[in-house]
Amino acid sequence: MDFQIALLLAQDGITNGAIYALLALALVLVFAVTRVIFIPQGEFVAYGALTLAMIQTGSVPATLWLLVGAGVLAAAVDARGALHSGQKGRLAGVLAWNAGYPLVLAALLYLLPLATLPLAVQVLLALLVVVPMGPLMYRLIYQPIAAAPVLILLIVSVAVHVGMVGLGLLFFGAEGSRTPAFSEARFELGPMMITGQTIWVVAASIVLIVALYQFFGRTIYGKALRATAMNRNGARLMGISPALAGRLTFLLAALIGALSGVLIAPITTIYYDTGFLIGLKGFVAAIVGGLASYPIAAAGAVLVGLLEAFSSFWASAYKEVIVFTLIIPVLLWRSLTSHHVEEEE
Repeated sequence: MDFQIALLLAQDGITNGAIYALLALALVLVFAVTRVIFIPQGEFVAYGALTLAMIQTGSVPATLWLLVGAGVLAAAVDARGALHSGQKGRLAGVLAWNAGYPLVLAALLYLLPLATLPLAVQVLLALLVVVPMGPLMYRLIYQPIAAAPVLILLIVSVAVHVGMVGLGLLFFGAEGSRTPAFSEARFELGPMMITGQTIWVVAASIVLIVALYQFFGRTIYGKALRATAMNRNGARLMGISPALAGRLTFLLAALIGALSGVLIAPITTIYYDTGFLIGLKGFVAAIVGGLASYPIAAAGAVLVGLLEAFSSFWASAYKEVIVFTLIIPVLLWRSLTSHHVEEEE
């Protein structure tokens, strides 16, 4: 290995680390607010990338029908709850958001010439299809068992992951897809060549992290999520709805996952099950942060990216083993330095 190769590997590591940082932040956020270890986070990466690939071929994405089905089911559940509680005034809003939005989006996708649209519009349409699946997933799967122990929530997350992988195979097939790069530009920085797509990935990750920081620090909803993460019972007593906090958290997690998939689709071929491995590396970074610290999780993500890049040079056959082995010393150190706290009832 010479200096130029080291720079190239560092560039790849930082690019991958930026994506892992986003996923790690999403995992930490979901766990802090809802106590859910969100295994399906990686599936949103694959769904976002492959939905964009289908739109760019001119096909209506198959994920649209998952959104329509989940929306109609959520509308039925919420409408039944509104009728039983005597809140008939909520029916219009429930039906408009849960069922009306997916149906209007479906009509729009069928009418638009998808293949000839500008890239920015195609990306926006892909996000409009995939991101609402997050709050719908929380409403249908996690909200009814929100008070369950963490182990039950973990088992449900594994089941959701398996289901989404199976649906991904049904929707997208076994063949992988790669989308065109956002930019074909190339820049020489000394001995290193930096591609425009790399700049897009790193810049978009930084912008999203800064936007999340501003959201949590300056908005009412962001502060509500922070309060829920710090003390769920206290936040509930102060009038913060746990259901609203959960849906908003899953919305942000789905947005981060889908946007990450859109960003990496031009760099690597995405398959229906690719998201699990990517999400698992984000989980390693979240573990480094103790599923509690956002800055440490982001730093751990960059470490995971660099470790993966350099491992692929020295021992490519064992790079995944080396990355996941990082969990062991972190867990040992945390088990020796942290005190046991009883789970909140």
